[in-house]
Amino acid sequence: MSDEDAQPQHWYSTNLVGVPTPVLASAEFNAHPVALHIAGAREAQAGLFALLRRSSDLNEAREMFVHYLAIAFGLQPPGADELATLGPAEQRRWRSSWRKLLQGWGMDANGPAGAVLKGWVESRFGMVPLFHKAPLARFPSPAWVGYLEEKTASRFHNNCIHQQLDLLYEFCQWAQQRFTLPMQGEHSASHVQLWRGSTHCEEQLVSGHLHERRCRMRFNSIASYSLSRDEASCFGDWIFQVQVPRSKLLLLPGLLPGQVLQGEQEVLALGGEYDVEASYV
Repeated sequence: MSDEDAQPQHWYSTNLVGVPTPVLASAEFNAHPVALHIAGAREAQAGLFALLRRSSDLNEAREMFVHYLAIAFGLQPPGADELATLGPAEQRRWRSSWRKLLQGWGMDANGPAGAVLKGWVESRFGMVPLFHKAPLARFPSPAWVGYLEEKTASRFHNNCIHQQLDLLYEFCQWAQQRFTLPMQGEHSASHVQLWRGSTHCEEQLVSGHLHERRCRMRFNSIASYSLSRDEASCFGDWIFQVQVPRSKLLLLPGLLPGQVLQGEQEVLALGGEYDVEASYV
């Protein structure tokens, strides 16, 4: 294997969205995006989207979404009568859910929940991660072995977690088209203006120079962004202003009821190469 072939960003992987992975990860796609859909996700749960079309506002739609997934994937806690009919092992069974996974990401994006999310992006969008606890620079390596072990751990794969995330992504895309989501900042029909704070930036730099303000950065396959510059400044000395395609968004503030991620202004979106404006705090 050549040095270039050993670098994850040069790998080609199949995906379920119909756009070649090198294109999907490119700055050109991020500047001129198209709508994306995970093949078969909406068709497999046609009843959910039929219900959503009957919703009158975002609050009603998100309650429908959460309730539907709770029933479809057995996420609601069993009642006393049902609990009495279950054996001890079934009573203790831990069912993975999209909410627990995202909360795990919020606690530690480089923990097991983060590995599962990165594995889902790899499976659905073909984008391999660049970092998990350590740079995933070459394969094989101890860092890659650790990531592969965590992303396939049975703890999170006992309840169709990839299918749950498919529906979360599709719901996010559907809701953006149907409603105006309550987000601060300047946004367009195709992009959301976000910020990302970082300290170790040189390994992410593709072209240009940080001190020239305009440069091209390569972000991890999935990453957290902030809706405001002030929020992003808590995560690093360098702040990057990024125009993220709406088709790359997985989770936005106000999309779902209850506390999902740690930060109230946190956005979860797919990565790749972005032309950014850089500034130093």
